[in-house]
Amino acid sequence: MRWFVRGDVDGFFGLAVDNLVQLLLIDTLCRFVLGFDAELLYGHVLPGVAISLLVGNIYYSRQAIVLGRREQRDDVCALPYGINTVSLFAFVFLVMLPVKLGAEAMGHPHPTRAAWQAGLVACLGSGLIELFGAFGAEALRRLTPRAALLSTLAGIALAFISLGFMFRTFARPLVGMTTLAIVIMVYFGKVRFRGGVPGGLVAVVLGTLIAWWQGLAPTGDLPAAPPAVRVPVPVVGDLVDGLSSGHALAYLGVIVPMGLFNLVGSLQNIESAEAAGDRFDTTPSLAVNGAGTIAAALFGSCFPTTIYIGHPGWKQMGARAGYSWLNAALFTIVLLSGTLGYVVWAIPVDAGMAIVLWIGIVICAQAFQATPRAHAPAVVLGLLPGVAAWGAFMAKSGLRAAGYGSEGGASFDDQLLSAFPADTFIHGAFALEQGFIFSAMILAATTTYVIERRLAVAAVWCLAGAVLCLLGLVHSYRFTPGDTVLDVGHPAWAWCAGYAAMALCFLSARYVANTETARAEAPADTPETAEESEARSPGAHDQ
Repeated sequence: MRWFVRGDVDGFFGLAVDNLVQLLLIDTLCRFVLGFDAELLYGHVLPGVAISLLVGNIYYSRQAIVLGRREQRDDVCALPYGINTVSLFAFVFLVMLPVKLGAEAMGHPHPTRAAWQAGLVACLGSGLIELFGAFGAEALRRLTPRAALLSTLAGIALAFISLGFMFRTFARPLVGMTTLAIVIMVYFGKVRFRGGVPGGLVAVVLGTLIAWWQGLAPTGDLPAAPPAVRVPVPVVGDLVDGLSSGHALAYLGVIVPMGLFNLVGSLQNIESAEAAGDRFDTTPSLAVNGAGTIAAALFGSCFPTTIYIGHPGWKQMGARAGYSWLNAALFTIVLLSGTLGYVVWAIPVDAGMAIVLWIGIVICAQAFQATPRAHAPAVVLGLLPGVAAWGAFMAKSGLRAAGYGSEGGASFDDQLLSAFPADTFIHGAFALEQGFIFSAMILAATTTYVIERRLAVAAVWCLAGAVLCLLGLVHSYRFTPGDTVLDVGHPAWAWCAGYAAMALCFLSARYVANTETARAEAPADTPETAEESEARSPGAHDQ
């Protein structure tokens, strides 16, 4: 094993494009959605991102070298690592934006700083779950059906990633549809460009050229100040302020599930690497991933890191250890030198939005592909709460566009419910939005166990939902002047009774129904494959 080989060049460009798109998203969302100023974004958030990318990529490249030398092989590929796309969107739209809107409506002097502090708390919580969960990830995975984990993640990907970028694609059709064609051709059709040029790089370059031709770029004004070196500085004081303001409790319904998803998703990607021939130690691999996320929060970033999917692809491309540390070096320089502002000015998000759309599609597709065919109804049910939460978010965005929640406008309150047409059932949407990640897991897991005729286990999941309602972590909401937010500590009695009634139905079924019938077989014309049979068992590999 060597620190650099020719194949690392191809792997470097591929992973660099992925990470670049994440950085374009962070810059765009932080500036235009959250309203972060340049000092906060370039002085704290991006240096924190640099630290997190440096921690993980250096470790995983060294890990590959050690494994190769121990096993006397020269074909070990480092685990790919970077910003978690789903967590990025979840923390922006489900944590930081609600905090900002609430702070603005309540006259907070620094609403953007309050939002940033909430993001730091969410990132720290996710990192702690990933770090300590590294010692029990396999047990967690055995307790939770794959359909529950993947469909919940897919709900976020479908609603908050795919739909938003599909809107943007068709709002700017020439750049959007052209780059979408490249991405579909390369990532779904497995078409390769001559000379080994990475397809993602082709999409971004072509998208940038079209954006400039159409006047969509440059984005904003060229940075007035010359690039300046930014030294990462710990932000422990802001973390403490965020913790003391109650953000950790208020957003547990987002923080805990996202931390668990990052943990289990990284575990599955380590297993995928093992299937490709590289067996890395699970616990330290997961622990370092968590440490990278914690480092991000301590130095100002609100965005968790993760072990990426796709290790077999990078390995087949010829990448080894060098592509990982090269990414660490590149983005450390870009993020600490202040040059990202020039990159964002020249390369609009539109150039890479097809790649983000592809990520959302892959996550949704995996929820069906990596679960047994019989569990498909559970996957669909697990998707719905995420879509519902996005619908509630869009409804409230429309209200704000009409002046609600703004200075001089009407406030969000109980009278808002009667302002909507009766057939929208907006009260249900607002309730389902709160803690929807938990409710998606519960509904999908319950359905999975009912399909398998394990009704007692399904009842236990429903009772878990009732307990979460009692704690005010699911479905309990209250109005602020400009939003609806989780009302932690106030039981959602109606939904608690609903989950309890579901549990009672399942427990009483053995007395009033025939529950001995074997699990329904797959249709004769679509026999279950060996892979699906294996996927039903706990600990099955992602292929």
